[in-house]
This record gives sequence, C-alpha cells and structure tokens, in this order.
Amino acid sequence: MTDEDAADDQGDRSTDPEDRTDDPASRTADTVRCWLVERTYTDRGLVDMVYATPDGAHVRRKQLSTTIMRQRGSGTTAAVDVDRGDLEPVDEDAVRERYATEVERVRERYGPDDEV
Repeated sequence: MTDEDAADDQGDRSTDPEDRTDDPASRTADTVRCWLVERTYTDRGLVDMVYATPDGAHVRRKQLSTTIMRQRGSGTTAAVDVDRGDLEPVDEDAVRERYATEVERVRERYGPDDEV
C-alpha cells in the first residue's frame, strides 16, 4: 500500500460518523467514540448509562454501583471509546434519532473526558 492509498483509506474512514472522534489518536480501527445519551439511577443504588455512536445507530450500555463509583472517585464522562464488538444496534428509528440529537447536544457542551 502506498502513502497515497493510506491517505485515501483514512479519508474514507473519517467520513463515517461512527469513526469520527475528537481525538483520532485515542481510538483504533476496532473502537468508536460513543457519547452519553441516557443516565438513570435505580432504587438499588445503580447507575444505568447508555452511550451512543454519533448517528445513534449503536449503543453501549453500562451499569455501575454508585458506591463503587464513589469509592473509586470515578464519575460519568461525556464520552467513552468502545470496542465495536461491544456495541448493540438500535432498532427503532425514533430512538436512533433521539440518540443522534442527544449526541450532538452533548458534543457541543462537553469534551469527551469531561464529567457530566
């Protein structure tokens, strides 16, 4: 592969909204930056978080104990880099659109590592 071919490949990848990140060096070909679109607190002391790809078509769901989050001193960041294999598809059009809109809003207000 020539340098020109490599540049063409990178150009093709960067037009895919799932591949775009604010810091391309922070991801690999197997990861995608996802943004926080939902966060709910359960009555069992858990935090349910949903991170979505920029187009809202795929999500990564995480559930953490609020106690463990406090003990670790970890908060909820605006974005995470997710292995593609860990993403789940979003089947409903309305949900995809809502997630894409929320990703846009979060990206405008926060940096990827900002706590929200």
